[in-house]
Amino acid sequence: MAKNVLVSDAQLEITQIKSAIGGKQNQRDTLRSLGLKRIGHTVVRTADAVTVGMVNTVPHLIKVEEAK
Repeated sequence: MAKNVLVSDAQLEITQIKSAIGGKQNQRDTLRSLGLKRIGHTVVRTADAVTVGMVNTVPHLIKVEEAK
């Protein structure tokens, strides 16, 4: 799980690991804004303030790693 990701110049690989079904509307909207559409889907984003805020909103639904 992603816990307290910080703003940096790094690239983040964000993978959805749990379903948003039954979650709050803002959590479903956050996953969609990150570009995640289904479990196992991975996107690469820069660790800017907006992305870090979204990641820290749904840490229980995603896995975050630094992209190589």
